[in-house]
Amino acid sequence: MKRDEERRQERPPEEGRATASSDDGNAPSGPGGTPPAREPGRPPRIPLPRASVEDSGLPLPPAEPAGPGPLTLEHPVLKSLLGAWALAACSAEETAAVEEHLGDCGACADEARRLREAVGLLQRPESLDLDPGLRTRVLDGCLKRRPPHIPVPVWAASYDAETARLDALLQDFGDAEWHAPVRLRWFRGEGATSRRTTVAGVIAHLLAVDGLVALALGLDDPLAPFTTGVRPGGTDETNETDETDETNDADKTHKIHGRDGATGSGGTVDTPARRTESFWAGSHFPPTRSVRGPWREQTHALVRTVSFTGGGPGTMPVSYGGFELPLRDAMLDRAFECWVHAEDIAEAVDYPYAPPAPRHLHGMIDLAARMLPETLAARRRAGLATPSRTRHLVTAGRPGRSLRLEIEGSGGGEWLIPLDSPGAVGSADHEVAHVALDDVEFCRLAAGHVSPEEAAAGQLGDREAIRDVLFAAASLSRM
Repeated sequence: MKRDEERRQERPPEEGRATASSDDGNAPSGPGGTPPAREPGRPPRIPLPRASVEDSGLPLPPAEPAGPGPLTLEHPVLKSLLGAWALAACSAEETAAVEEHLGDCGACADEARRLREAVGLLQRPESLDLDPGLRTRVLDGCLKRRPPHIPVPVWAASYDAETARLDALLQDFGDAEWHAPVRLRWFRGEGATSRRTTVAGVIAHLLAVDGLVALALGLDDPLAPFTTGVRPGGTDETNETDETDETNDADKTHKIHGRDGATGSGGTVDTPARRTESFWAGSHFPPTRSVRGPWREQTHALVRTVSFTGGGPGTMPVSYGGFELPLRDAMLDRAFECWVHAEDIAEAVDYPYAPPAPRHLHGMIDLAARMLPETLAARRRAGLATPSRTRHLVTAGRPGRSLRLEIEGSGGGEWLIPLDSPGAVGSADHEVAHVALDDVEFCRLAAGHVSPEEAAAGQLGDREAIRDVLFAAASLSRM
């Protein structure tokens, strides 16, 4: 018992235990709820809250210096910065100074607005190049809407429009384009033929053949300086022909049409082919861009002459050597050939060229359809078409076997073509065949640019009649 009492006396007091255990944060509070005392030199586990600077009595730290104030620039300097400001190339200080100045100076504000608009034009996202089709659309609009100074007869309007379109195509041609090779194509007998020339040679050809209409109207002949009816003898490549006997070609054309030809100087039949060959052969040099002027003046003279004469029915005959056409049909024929050769030229220089207006295209198709019966009869007489199934020709003015020619498209229509006699009348009751073609396709067939076998035609009925009519349509072509 004595030893146990000694052990109890050796134990440390309770305060010591509390003080020692206060470090682990679980010790009880001291008297009155105050935290127990900690050993000297030992940092507290939980730091005390930091005292505010304002409560410490110490002076506040100095404030950070403010940035530089707005720039103060003279008016000439600010005006010189307007261009850089419009391009967003000024510094922040310069931009602020310029914009503050613009609120006070009206002259500089106007200048800044103009510069900003100019910058907008320089930064256009789309191309500034003109639309390639713009010129064509403008010309088409002008030709359709402009009122002529002299009223042009309806039957001469297509010639006026087509020559104007071709003249616009030639407007910007350089020497390379004028000498670009062109191959004239037409149909002869049972097959196609062609002739090599240049763009300038094509315009010379149009000038020479249009001269037939000019002669009928009493105007000067463009071939006056040359000898009409001269057989071509030049060796220039421009005048080279794939068919060596051009004279025989003209004679065959006369036989097909079955009419006596008018004679030119020297007693030679004055046909479009002979006039063209005379023009080419009589020139000292191959045709150049200089031929555009005389051709252009002649087209204007033709339109002006038929307009001043009042137009009328246009029944004055125009001789083509082997046949004749009334003036109104001759003007349609010249408009048709102008369009066809304009396409030849456009193809040679790789330029798009649109067909004529629908009303003009319809007139050209109507002329070809009206010429088919006589051409078919001439081919039959020459042994190039199937003989008629009737022993005698149908009396003029009476109905006979007919073919319905249906031309589709905006310039199309329907025609009944008499098959047994050029004087017969087409009749739906005597219809034996039906052919359908596109309007432009039919015109290219009539121009000799598409062969009868390749013509995209819908066919129904008598196959021989269809073949004869398609070949007759191709035989309408000539150089």
